[in-house]
Amino acid sequence: MKTYSSHKFWFIVGSQLLYGPGVLEQVSAHAKIMADFFNQSDAIPAALVQPGIATSSEDIVSLFRKANADPECAGIITWMHTFSPSKMWIGGLMENQRPILHLHTQFNRDIPWDSIDMDFMNLNQSAHGDKEHGFIHARLGTSRKVVVGYWKDPEVLARIGAWMRAAVAFADGKTMRVARMAGIDYMLIGRETSVPQVRRQLEWERLRQK
Repeated sequence: MKTYSSHKFWFIVGSQLLYGPGVLEQVSAHAKIMADFFNQSDAIPAALVQPGIATSSEDIVSLFRKANADPECAGIITWMHTFSPSKMWIGGLMENQRPILHLHTQFNRDIPWDSIDMDFMNLNQSAHGDKEHGFIHARLGTSRKVVVGYWKDPEVLARIGAWMRAAVAFADGKTMRVARMAGIDYMLIGRETSVPQVRRQLEWERLRQK
C-alpha cells in the first residue's frame, strides 16, 4: 500500500524511432521492469505509471499534455534509455505543468565486459541520452530535480521518494483551503480589499498557478 493512494507519477522513458522496433521493444520491457520495481519498493510513496516510450516530438508533447490534464498526476520522472535527441523534447518540456525529476541512471548496474558488443552498446546509451537530456533542461532553464545513480540503490530510491513527497505537497497545496482564524483585519468591516489582503491573495494565486 502506497502512502499517497490518490496521487501518481508518470515515468516517461525516452528513445527514438531510428533504433527500430526490436530495440524499442527491449526499451519498453526495461521500462516496465523499472516501474514495477519502483511500485514494489517501500521507499517510493506513490505509484508510478508507465504511459509509453517517447520516440518523437509528437509523442512527447502528447504525453506531457495528458499528464497536465490528469488530476491524479503529481509529477513526471524522465529517463533516457537510449540517445533521445534533445530537440524532440523542447515542445513537451515547454508545455509541462507538473514537477519533473530527471533520473540519470543505467538499466544495468554493471558493464558486461566479457560479452559486450555493438548491439548492447546500441541499446544501452543512457550515458549519452541523459547527458543530452540534462543539456536541454539547462538550456530551457526548467525547474527540475536531478537524481544520479543506479535505480535500485537505496540512496537513489530515498531521493526519489523525498522528491515525490514534496511534489504531492505541492499538488495538494493548489487545491487546499486555508482558514485564517482570529485575524483582526477580518474583524474590520470593509477591509477585505486592504493592501495586505490583496497582496496575500495575489501571492497565493501565483503559487497555485505555478
